[in-house]
Amino acid sequence: MVTVPKLTPADAVAAVRNPLAFIAAHWTPDPRTVRRAALAALVMSVVIVVTGGAVRLTGSGLGCPTWPECTDGSLTPTNALSYHSAIEFTNRMLTYVLCAAVGWAIIAARSEKPHRRSLTRLGWAQFWIVMGNAILGGIVVLVGLNPYTVAAHFLLATALITVAAVMWQRTREGDGRPRLLVGKAVQQLVWALVAVSLLLIAAGTVVTGAGPHPGDSGEVERIDVSWSGVAELHAVFAWIVVSLTFALWFFLKGVGAPQGPRDRVRDLFLILLGQGVIGYVQYFTHLPTVLVGLHMFGSCLVWIGVLRVLFSLRERAEVSADVPVQSYDAVSASIAGPK
Repeated sequence: MVTVPKLTPADAVAAVRNPLAFIAAHWTPDPRTVRRAALAALVMSVVIVVTGGAVRLTGSGLGCPTWPECTDGSLTPTNALSYHSAIEFTNRMLTYVLCAAVGWAIIAARSEKPHRRSLTRLGWAQFWIVMGNAILGGIVVLVGLNPYTVAAHFLLATALITVAAVMWQRTREGDGRPRLLVGKAVQQLVWALVAVSLLLIAAGTVVTGAGPHPGDSGEVERIDVSWSGVAELHAVFAWIVVSLTFALWFFLKGVGAPQGPRDRVRDLFLILLGQGVIGYVQYFTHLPTVLVGLHMFGSCLVWIGVLRVLFSLRERAEVSADVPVQSYDAVSASIAGPK
């Protein structure tokens, strides 16, 4: 049976003044708890993208025609509104679930012993991105789903996924000096993969802004470019990402690189294959709603897969009192890195 400590008036005052410090002083989470909290924040950052896509694909983008209220004078949908209002309102409520997940990650990171300031900062970075994107989401509604604001909304959500993925990775490694497992040529190839993947995501937002799913059944402004032409450019970037991933796997295998980077590249290649199949099927079947939603989910997985490849290029050991940070092995100048 767990004994609940008796709180004094001084404890209550301390809890009000600085609740995070108070919790950290009375709770030390298991490392697995911190990892799970970071993973929960990452999962919710993906969920909010998928549900946001569902809002657009069902034409519910203006189901709540104002913000922060759903309708003038009401925070919730009224009986006079349609099921589109329920869909949009549900997505708005999921923002609170996302905030709870990010808050749990912040509390767990702040309470871990020894305290790792880098983890806490990553948690707070997620919080501020969520707040910023919530405001931007309100602007999207107020400007009638302007496609450029919708694109910015998605890109900021991608930034949230990035920070959440970084935090999840950092919970599974120490704070020692990064020790690279590959040489400079591999690093450059991976950074090229990251850059083209970002172009792929950006092109995808233009496809969305010009495509046949504006987010509402009414008159909605679209990006004035050829939808099919941008989709073909998007496909070119996708093929470049696939080609870089394929070449990277053979390169790592040929130089005898560690198993970790090779496994992450393999995982990314499999995700890309699935995403490519969905992409071409949706293109030739005139963008059915379900496939477009799956493609949005796949885009999140692709980006996380790219980040995991980047993270796999180095390792970070725990910092102990006996081994100073400066004593870790220097970066190998070879192609494959240290064997």
